[in-house]
Amino acid sequence: MPIFRTAYPGWICAFACACGSLLFSPPSVAINDYGLPSLGAASTSVSNEEYRLGRAWLRQFRAQAPQWQDPITSDYLESLIARLAPHSKINGLRTITVMVDNESLNAFAVPGGVVGINSGLFAFAEDEGAFVSVLAHELGHLSQRHYARGSARAAQTQLPAMAGMLAGMLIAASGGGDAGIAAAMGSQAALIQDQLSYSRLFEQEADNLGLQAMADAGYDPEAMVRMFAAMQRMARLQGDTPPEFLLSHPVTDSRLTAAQDRAAQLNVADAYTSDTLYDMMRARALLSIYANTPEQAASRLAQEGADETAQSYLDALIAARNGQTDNALQRLDQLANQQPDFAMLPASAASVALEAGQYDEAIQRSQRLLRFMPNYLPAQLILAEAQLQRDPQSAYNVLRDMADQHPENPQVFNLLAEAAGRSGHDGWGHLARAEHLQLTGRVDRGIRQLSIARDAAERENDQQVVARIEQRREAFIEYREALEDFN
Repeated sequence: MPIFRTAYPGWICAFACACGSLLFSPPSVAINDYGLPSLGAASTSVSNEEYRLGRAWLRQFRAQAPQWQDPITSDYLESLIARLAPHSKINGLRTITVMVDNESLNAFAVPGGVVGINSGLFAFAEDEGAFVSVLAHELGHLSQRHYARGSARAAQTQLPAMAGMLAGMLIAASGGGDAGIAAAMGSQAALIQDQLSYSRLFEQEADNLGLQAMADAGYDPEAMVRMFAAMQRMARLQGDTPPEFLLSHPVTDSRLTAAQDRAAQLNVADAYTSDTLYDMMRARALLSIYANTPEQAASRLAQEGADETAQSYLDALIAARNGQTDNALQRLDQLANQQPDFAMLPASAASVALEAGQYDEAIQRSQRLLRFMPNYLPAQLILAEAQLQRDPQSAYNVLRDMADQHPENPQVFNLLAEAAGRSGHDGWGHLARAEHLQLTGRVDRGIRQLSIARDAAERENDQQVVARIEQRREAFIEYREALEDFN
């Protein structure tokens, strides 16, 4: 019986770390009786306001930025953060991840525990340790509350400045490049200048904490040194046009030396990395980057010495894209037999079956995987989407549970809306559509959708849904107020 691994063993935007990027420890997320989150009531507490702004930023991000929708890779990313978090001194902060469909090297972290990466980070980092070093550094900024500590301005100026910074990050993440930097700098130039005087100290602190977290979590801290060296080479090669984050975060010789000296002093506890697993995730990223020319993804993976399993995995995914479903499934099944610990292999096979319209096959494969890993979200999503085509009521039942478990996942609510509509649960269907709208930054439309949901629930005489709708209306209004800080 296979034992599937669930916890798999800036970069930031240019101005994100320059401003400290990370913030007061946020308050606990308010959870209502139905398990759905609230941004928290407005208060005079700056930490509360920063948290609200960060989660509002996430909603704007989803509305505007090109996202990389890949549940398998997203689950892997979350597992890495979960492994690092206990050693990163973030004091129980609940993180949420996002992925940007962009080939440039970048990662970021914003208030509310939002951690994001570009698909290009996978392309640049050639091993799991190097990739993890970026995440460890970001969590170091979070744990040290660098934004809060860095501001020399009065409290009443911090929030407008942060709103401006986050707006600039949003533009940059959406592909605005220099326009994003300009927006972040703009009217808040004085505050940003205050932050810059602290940036060297903050980078050193984040490096040291990241190195220690890596060692404690079982990763070789030398991987951060390798990553710094690679970034330094990239900056020199690109000359006047380095990645945006390197404009305000140059990897200096002194920083590199300091990281090397610190890494040499650390002992690694229970060392474990899986470059095989990482290379397979990297294959997914490269296939996304080279979506129109998948052979380039295969060529690059091979040239950079990726694990043979990962190369075979990518070949199977390319075969599936070319309509060779049976061939792809055969290859993936063979790999799963060779690597029985990696849940993403049978999940990939179930996904291939789903994409090919083989819904019964997708249901069987995802159900088989869920017997071993009941809470594995990629398999849950595949099962729900396949059942939607065969048995909408079963899909609805599955998705109701998933919505409670993943209240910030737009894909879950999008599927739930469709499943509820197809199975005759109109009140729930409109409510789920409203949740999807607010999660993707369209809060006003979401509020209007709640009114439609209430009418439907009253026609169905479903008082539970009516009560839930009214409760969520209050939360939606909070979301709208938080979003207004960006306008």
